[in-house]
Amino acid sequence: MSQVYKLPLILEPQPEGGYVVTCPLLPELITEGETVLEAIQNANDALVALVEAMKELHRSLPPALQPEKENTPLWIETVLAV
Repeated sequence: MSQVYKLPLILEPQPEGGYVVTCPLLPELITEGETVLEAIQNANDALVALVEAMKELHRSLPPALQPEKENTPLWIETVLAV
């Protein structure tokens, strides 16, 4: 079963195209993508890898990275193109 985590992401456009993704609450989370959708998907993959690594190292998750409770409403801010 997957866990839901709520984190702010910063998508910084790059001069050559694409976006670099960082998280102000988790400096270890850095990735990129050619499109907004790809950047967010890659951020999800990076978060999965980060959580797995912390578990393998027997480290507790940082306070900023705690799973949301089941059936909790989520507030999402996103970018939509029309």
